[in-house]
Amino acid sequence: MSLIIVMENKNVGWLVLGISILIIGIIFLFNNAMKTILDNSCPLDMHEDICPAYGTITQQTYLSLAIVGILIIVALVLILSKPQERVVVRKIKERKTERKINLSGFKSEERKVFGLIKENGTIFQGDLIEKTGFGKAKISRIIDRLEGKGFVERKRRGLTNVVVLKRD
Repeated sequence: MSLIIVMENKNVGWLVLGISILIIGIIFLFNNAMKTILDNSCPLDMHEDICPAYGTITQQTYLSLAIVGILIIVALVLILSKPQERVVVRKIKERKTERKINLSGFKSEERKVFGLIKENGTIFQGDLIEKTGFGKAKISRIIDRLEGKGFVERKRRGLTNVVVLKRD
């Protein structure tokens, strides 16, 4: 089981901005703590009141604030960016309507062949010859007439044909 969380850019921007502000607070707390530690325990006994470690603390603080500044810029870009347009695509269910075929103009052989094609949807021409007992030439002529009327379609497959019921 998986959980998918979808957030908009604006919400992510506010989240990054909040985290950036939290990081700034942590940087200043850490900076203050380090300066307190250095005030109490600078290893060098210098005549001046400044310990050389203060310079590195300041450099690290500026670097940290620069990184947080970049995060704030990214957050503002996300907050101010135009929200994505939602595209709704609906698939319309195809309605399979069986078209009414008037078989009254068909000869009895055409009805028999068409019935076999309709029953199977797709059938090899050789199987039609076998099931009807008609010769190759007769089946070919019957399929020609059915194809001419737009009821079936013949497709070449290797050395034989496949006869397919045409769907509108």
